[in-house]
Amino acid sequence: MKKKDAIEIKADDIDVRHIEDPNIVKRLSYPELSRLAEKIRGEIIDQVSRYGGHLSSNLGDVELTLALYRVFDFAKDKLIFDVGHQCYTHKILTGRVLDHLNQPGYCSGFQKRAESPYDVYEAGHSSTSLSAAEAFAYARDMKGEKYDVVALIGDASMANGLSFEALNDLAIRNSKVIIVLNDNEMSISKPVGGIGRFFRKISTGKAYNDFKRRYRKILSHNRLGAKVYNLSFAIKNIIKRKLVPLTMFDNLGYSYMGPFDGHDVKLLEKNLKRAKNTDKSVVFHVRTIKGKGYRYAENDQTGYWHGATPFDVATGKPKKEHPGLITYSHLFADLTEKALSERKNAVLIVPAMMKGSGQEESFIKHPDRCFDVGIAEEHALTFAGALGINGFHPIVNIYSTFLQRAYDELSHDCARLDSNMTLLIDRAGLVGSNGETHQGIFDPAFLRAMPGVCLSMPSNPQIAARLMDMSFEKGGIFAIRYSRKGLIKDELPTPDGRLAYLGMRTLNQPSSLRLAIVAVGPRSEEIAKSVKEYRIDAAVFDPVFLNPLPNGIVEALSRFDAVLIHDPYGVEAGFALPLVGALALSGYKGKIAVQAVPNEFIQADSIDAQEEKCGVSLSDCLRKAAELLGKQSL
Repeated sequence: MKKKDAIEIKADDIDVRHIEDPNIVKRLSYPELSRLAEKIRGEIIDQVSRYGGHLSSNLGDVELTLALYRVFDFAKDKLIFDVGHQCYTHKILTGRVLDHLNQPGYCSGFQKRAESPYDVYEAGHSSTSLSAAEAFAYARDMKGEKYDVVALIGDASMANGLSFEALNDLAIRNSKVIIVLNDNEMSISKPVGGIGRFFRKISTGKAYNDFKRRYRKILSHNRLGAKVYNLSFAIKNIIKRKLVPLTMFDNLGYSYMGPFDGHDVKLLEKNLKRAKNTDKSVVFHVRTIKGKGYRYAENDQTGYWHGATPFDVATGKPKKEHPGLITYSHLFADLTEKALSERKNAVLIVPAMMKGSGQEESFIKHPDRCFDVGIAEEHALTFAGALGINGFHPIVNIYSTFLQRAYDELSHDCARLDSNMTLLIDRAGLVGSNGETHQGIFDPAFLRAMPGVCLSMPSNPQIAARLMDMSFEKGGIFAIRYSRKGLIKDELPTPDGRLAYLGMRTLNQPSSLRLAIVAVGPRSEEIAKSVKEYRIDAAVFDPVFLNPLPNGIVEALSRFDAVLIHDPYGVEAGFALPLVGALALSGYKGKIAVQAVPNEFIQADSIDAQEEKCGVSLSDCLRKAAELLGKQSL
């Protein structure tokens, strides 16, 4: 492309909602690229404020993504975003509109292969990009194809064990990958040593680069000058290796470049071209400002703006506020702080989601007994398991979807050792807009297969408080799962002392023994209220304990002509089918109906819509109850 072509297009002539060809960024001057970055940031802020989404990370990598599209041709080259949630600029450049973000039929907040040929891979959990990039590079080389593979990974994801496993393996392979490390100084420590800081400062500073460019220009006019330049450059590198400690990446055998200013497109473009032309795998280190361009996000120190709900752009306040009401996440955060205050052997462990689980207050009040281990679920569970056999009682607060990543550690390092632990499983059940990678529907099934694990789910705050106390009384691994759906009063509840270990609750007394409904979690109380309202003659049981099954539940249900098992928070194999099996083994001859989440990867939608699609809504339960009683309708 001729130099004059680079300034033919003005950023204000580009409609960021209708970009037909991402190569248009190659026709902009650097000042115009800065203007385009402003426009893209404005679009991201506007759309996330309307529909919610991942804000801070996407505001931080705008210039970096523009620079990548200036250097590479991702119609053939492969760009893999770790997690995938920071790909909004990539989506805008490839012609997608962020309207109705994360809603069915519209743009996903993550890379989706079915959505665009530019989305070559997809994830939702962290630290998968390097393993995937190695596979793409290997496939390329084995097929004799020619393209670059670029993995963009954040500093928090790079600290995960899976990333280190991939780094270790990729280092001994001949398949080149360009690893772009997006460091917003949230997880990677500062460079060590004064000489190291000094050398990196001058190596990436403007004065040094200007001198180096002039020096090369002067000496490159003839062969002798070129030899002098190459010799002096080699001597500089020898001195650097002697005086500056090598990075971990250098020692592994990577070509390390950086750190570079992640908001300087010209600097990034120049050095990405160098990375593109190297023969071996590269770690290209950039530093960015998370939340850049929106002051509330830039000043965020807790992660509030990582995943934003719809908000007012001017004030930064959520569009929907519920004074006096909280979620179960915040209730269990309050119960955790209470436990830490009252029990000196209690410790709290969270893998990166301190803000998401509402645990900030505990970290402020009990800093010596609270651990945010980062995106390290495996470490979190093994760490907790060993603490549990050393006189401590760990409280591990983890999302259901991320607990999947630590199954072996929970089994081998916790359950097998009979370690004491309270396992708070947040985001249990259907989760809405984050879609199939974040659904919390599988933990009842996989925990059931683990010896010695008690799994429970409260139906109200009083039961929640009782289960929290019981987790310390009982010992062993005591898991409490709870949904993100539903609001409760913002008050510390009195524990329901009537609940015994492996006891269940009977929520109403019918006039006959025609139908029993066993409903899990808060839904049980909704059903108990609704059967009274619609005059459905059914007993409603709240099992509370999902594994082992509650004492006496089979005997209680055997008295009824029909049993409806309703679990909108887990797949059939978690609670429903084991209860069906127990009834069958007891010789029960009545009708049994099951409503549970299908064993599928449920796509993004609102939680209410997901429940309707899965056949586990409150209305589904009431209609089925009426059918079992021989009624034509409610």
